[in-house]
Amino acid sequence: MTDTPFAPLDTDVDRAAALDILRAATAGADDGELFFERRTSEALVYDDGRLKTASYDAAQGFGLRAVRGEVAGYAHSTEISEAALRRASETARLAVGDGGGTLADAPQPTNRRLYTADNPIAGASFPVKLDTLKEIDAFVRDLDSRVVQVSASLAASLQEVEILRPDGHSVRDTRPMTRLNVSVIVEQNGRRESGSAGGGGRVGLDGLLLPADWQAKAREALRVAVVNLDAVPAPAGVMDVVLGPGWPGILLHEAIGHGLEGDFNRKGSSAFAGLMGQQIAAPGVTVLDDGTLPDRRGSITVDDEGTPSAKNVLIEDGVLVGYMQDRQNARLMGVPATGNGRRQSYAHAPMPRMTNTYMLGGDTAPGDIVADLRDGIYAVGFGGGQVDITNGKFVFSCTEAYRVENGKVGAPVKGATLIGDGATALKHIRAIGNDMALDPGMGNCGKAGQWVPVGVGQPTLMIGGLTVGGSAA
Repeated sequence: MTDTPFAPLDTDVDRAAALDILRAATAGADDGELFFERRTSEALVYDDGRLKTASYDAAQGFGLRAVRGEVAGYAHSTEISEAALRRASETARLAVGDGGGTLADAPQPTNRRLYTADNPIAGASFPVKLDTLKEIDAFVRDLDSRVVQVSASLAASLQEVEILRPDGHSVRDTRPMTRLNVSVIVEQNGRRESGSAGGGGRVGLDGLLLPADWQAKAREALRVAVVNLDAVPAPAGVMDVVLGPGWPGILLHEAIGHGLEGDFNRKGSSAFAGLMGQQIAAPGVTVLDDGTLPDRRGSITVDDEGTPSAKNVLIEDGVLVGYMQDRQNARLMGVPATGNGRRQSYAHAPMPRMTNTYMLGGDTAPGDIVADLRDGIYAVGFGGGQVDITNGKFVFSCTEAYRVENGKVGAPVKGATLIGDGATALKHIRAIGNDMALDPGMGNCGKAGQWVPVGVGQPTLMIGGLTVGGSAA
């Protein structure tokens, strides 16, 4: 691990030479950039009373892109040198062909800082991190004699990037990330159930290592596991569903968010393509993607093309008003870039991706929403899910859910899955709570083989007519 700031154009290659190479690659192109990255990461997993994993990784490299129309040439290397840049330039240049493009203007610079630039890995010594994980294990076991297994993990990373554009404009960003997670398995009368909790963000380790923080996560993981010990098989059928605030926004992210990314709409493959300006959701539904929230997991000072992040309104009072855009799709659709051009690493080309996607709150008390549920499910925790972008159809599994009859919350249920499609679900939102909350900082989003950290959020919602898949007769 090094404390030396990442400045590849000062230490690894000559800035003037790199700029000449980039300009040669993008001559006659519409856009392009050199993306340099250094990433360091550390992860510790303490599982069932022993240190199971302790890893440290460091990697760096660059990606060079040249864009002409709908085509992009991309080449990358772990070697940051003038020779490697020239080889990459020759490859990326193939996408430009005979040229004829007009190079797009560079993004406007920003002096905004949304998070610390300190390296979180250095925020605590290895023994302190290990001792904290041991304390978590002991703490959970002391809370309840039914605990049979505890897994606690701590992860920290620092991503440093520099983006050079053909006009000579360059921008740097230093992005920390931390997360602590606790998983618990309990056993009672031969039945085992599990629960987990965690969170973090673009913050140092200080807060996560405080007993008040990790004890709350540990208690929450145990609470979910114990609740599930009494869960009965979930009913099956079409019914109304109330979603809790915060993390259940992952359903919004998957079922709706991906469908509002620019590339899917430009190509006409999204269920929301061609619906700009139309009512696509119930009145009162306003959805944003906001990369400007300080310290949040999905936030970015600038995106991976150098565009400053923004607070973008996607749906306003039920009307579709915007898509999330990178530079290429924005140019092809004749709209501004929105700061959503993201990539997993230097080895990947950018594409439109979400940051922190959430629905604004309404004016209804959450308790009143549940009390209005005659016969359905109250879902407050979600696990995995999947969606078909072309039609918005989704399937999500619930990790914590309850049966509700005549407005009364009853027994927890297990095996519940929510099935529907985003376009229909948006129109069937019947109540919006006044308790909008963001998730605790644990989301990752996959698209086209790339993973990036994201945030989600929503208030308590009632959605009518979802299909609940269960196992009850």
